[in-house]
Amino acid sequence: QVQLVESGGGLVQPGGSLRLSCAASGSIGSIYTMGWYRQAPGKERELVAAITSGGSTNYADPVKGRFTISRDNAKNTVYLQMNSLKAEDTAVYYCKADLRVVLTTRRADYWGQGTQVTVSS
Repeated sequence: QVQLVESGGGLVQPGGSLRLSCAASGSIGSIYTMGWYRQAPGKERELVAAITSGGSTNYADPVKGRFTISRDNAKNTVYLQMNSLKAEDTAVYYCKADLRVVLTTRRADYWGQGTQVTVSS
């Protein structure tokens, strides 16, 4: 059993900042890439940012220079620091972990339940 639990969402004014966290727990053998996705009403879920176990990162163009992804491998946790937030960043944010369950060779993607981020004055 593996769980991903996000936290840190909320309501913020344009130009403000939020920090999202996602902690993975359970029968985890290894965690490979971790990432943040978002889904706005009426739109498809899209990648926001991802980070490998070695620390390599990639970002969607709309968030480059404003968002920073990081992870703490000892805590199985990934973070998303969001600065200079815009109304168009409003969405449900989901974390995803590509991981292997302990004592198996099975590798799969696991998702969190999502956290709402609303940017509005």
